[in-house]
Amino acid sequence: MSFDQIPFAAEFAENPESRCPVVLLLDTSYSMNGDPIRELNEGLKIFKDELMADSMAVKRVEVAVVSFGPVKVVSDFQTPDMYYPTELAPSGDTPMGKAIEQAIAMVYTRKSIYKQNGVSYYRPWIFLITDGGPTDNWRGAASLVKEGENSKSFMFFAVGVDGADMDTLGKISTREPIKLKGLRFRDLFSWLSASLSSVSHSTPGDAVPLENPVTPEGWGAV
Repeated sequence: MSFDQIPFAAEFAENPESRCPVVLLLDTSYSMNGDPIRELNEGLKIFKDELMADSMAVKRVEVAVVSFGPVKVVSDFQTPDMYYPTELAPSGDTPMGKAIEQAIAMVYTRKSIYKQNGVSYYRPWIFLITDGGPTDNWRGAASLVKEGENSKSFMFFAVGVDGADMDTLGKISTREPIKLKGLRFRDLFSWLSASLSSVSHSTPGDAVPLENPVTPEGWGAV
């Protein structure tokens, strides 16, 4: 084991539980200014609080946050007790393609670290939220998403806030993108925390049914 892997070894020795990694891929371009970014930030606080209420999720879920506008790794993979939502501020355009590539690279790196340390893991989630369309080349990212989904390397979800280019999201994601009803970020993050908690209580490799967010009472629509 190389010197730079020692901190990871200590981390997994203290908590050898299986890991359920999720990357939140968040659009912070200037069009999110005002109520959208405010509600997004509130949703992130709820996400942490609800994960913290589940002792198994605290041990197993790992959260990473990547914002784009421009692309920035806000926080690398951390268990909920170590994850502190950073107040996101809007700026720039929407380099979605580059952001997706960054998230995928982080997932593969994290999986490699798990393997090096003998830690089992659930299929990672990449969860994209955007209110626009990519302002950079997204086709390479779309190919990586399809390749990763087909090989069951990760699961990719796309959520469009009002104004999002749902057609392009549909070309990037193998799953049908979901449109957020209004600014129901808090409901979305409650659903996400509950879903990840359910996964964390299962055995890696098991299929876990998720509550359908596209219902009259749900936060999403297609």
